[in-house]
Amino acid sequence: MSFVKNARLLAARGARMAQQNRSYSDEMKLTFAAANKTFYDAAVVRQIDVPSFSGAFGILAKHVPTLAVLKPGVVQVTDNEGKLTKYFVSSGSVTVNDDSSVQVLAEEAHNVADIDVNEARQLLSKYQSQLSSAANDKAKAEAAIAVEVAEALVKAAE
Repeated sequence: MSFVKNARLLAARGARMAQQNRSYSDEMKLTFAAANKTFYDAAVVRQIDVPSFSGAFGILAKHVPTLAVLKPGVVQVTDNEGKLTKYFVSSGSVTVNDDSSVQVLAEEAHNVADIDVNEARQLLSKYQSQLSSAANDKAKAEAAIAVEVAEALVKAAE
């Protein structure tokens, strides 16, 4: 096939794709839940900021479809009136769909306002002690994960 013929085929394919209707919405519906509570159930919000292992990112309506793994940190939700609410998540996943719906599913989540910074510091100290006294690789790995989560919890509470 010649270069010109390939270019014509690509141009025709691009024109067909441009004519396809996307199902992107101007509104973003958030479902945010953990084992302990459902925080949002298809609620319309303005923006969501999430911590992921590939880096923290913000989500607005019409965001490109995405799937990411949450790391311990703070999920920030801005409602349509501009009110910001922060939630600590230990781990989980975030899915952004092409219809601008977003699902945040956390292993554990709590409103940052409900976290006692002193208790969080005590947990961090406890897990650091467990890490330093771990007898085998499995115990070290478990303690290291607990320390990572506790460090993020302290940072969120401060």
